[in-house]
Amino acid sequence: MDLERYSAPQRQAITTTEGPVLVLAGAGSGKTGVLTGRVAYLIKNMGVSPYAILAITFTNKAANEMKERIAAQIDFDVKNMSVSTFHSICAKMLRFHAEKLGYTSSFSIYDTDDALRMIKKISNENSYAIDMTPSAVLSLISRAKNAYVRMTPQQFFEELGGSEDLLKVYNAYNDRLHAENAMDFDDLLLNVLQLLETDAETREYYQNRYRYVMVDEFQDTNSVQYEITRIIAEKYGNIFVVGDDDQSIYSWRGADVRNILNFEKDYPGAVVIKLEQNYRSHQRILDVSNTIIAKSINRKDKLLWSAVKEGDKPYLRRFMNEYAEAEYVANELQNINRRGEDYSECAVLYRSHTQSRVLEEKLRQRGVPYTVIGGVGFYSRKEVKDILAYM
Repeated sequence: MDLERYSAPQRQAITTTEGPVLVLAGAGSGKTGVLTGRVAYLIKNMGVSPYAILAITFTNKAANEMKERIAAQIDFDVKNMSVSTFHSICAKMLRFHAEKLGYTSSFSIYDTDDALRMIKKISNENSYAIDMTPSAVLSLISRAKNAYVRMTPQQFFEELGGSEDLLKVYNAYNDRLHAENAMDFDDLLLNVLQLLETDAETREYYQNRYRYVMVDEFQDTNSVQYEITRIIAEKYGNIFVVGDDDQSIYSWRGADVRNILNFEKDYPGAVVIKLEQNYRSHQRILDVSNTIIAKSINRKDKLLWSAVKEGDKPYLRRFMNEYAEAEYVANELQNINRRGEDYSECAVLYRSHTQSRVLEEKLRQRGVPYTVIGGVGFYSRKEVKDILAYM
């Protein structure tokens, strides 16, 4: 395998195959290429069986990208490899072992709508003193399951200061799921963890099968996911995780940044490799990013840099309100267009879709064409079009 196209830190990450390895990969530092390159290196250079590798990420899109990159480097059908999301690999495990937990192998997987219907049904059948929407209750149930490693559901709801009825709903919900031979998304993870903890035969099988465990986006793991990978990798100790504590933004859905911050304490002797070269941006952008993120307290020290030193200097503008901001954006876009640039070369980023309305309003007033990506434009929504048509 040709390693010359990788930087020195990337080569180190790819070729350090034994023992625990933590790769602190800054934004745009080529972490996916390192992870997939490591899989190829294990197979082609180390003679490791593709079946002995477990590579986990968080989204189907990321898993498919990993498969495509691995397939381009090895002569093996990646469909037969364990390269998938946490939920997908856990669902496959449970299809083989569900009977040990009192389910059948044909159990159903309930999505959010299914779960909400069940919560509403339980609430309608009982007179619980809970002043919360079914959606809020379901969110708490999910958080309680994700906190399983640190505390029991009873401790979770007591710490939350919730009523005893919340715990009753939690128990009724799980009993109903079990009775219907169904699991929600959190159960897929939690049930696998309980299976690994309580069933020695299952635990030994997966420990023997997966000699090399790799986890992408490690900063997004919750305590249950962390324990699953720890137990599977326990026998051979070959756990390789890639992540960036500076990009941990999913605490609201259970992600625990302490998993990456405490990795060296939990895995004594772990090799820590920093990927600090950014291939996406020029140095002036990184200078701004480094300065801002340095203010964070709980983080691993790293400093992103780029080989591209020149570039437009980023600048900051402050406005009295969102209307003045949108006016400025529309004006800048027109100025760019007057200089000969096409509008299709411009992008306007905002935090949430609720911010698009004022921007769209100003762009329409100025006759600036636009397309809303990843959502429906405010003036393209059915209810807005209906109101405008009526008026």
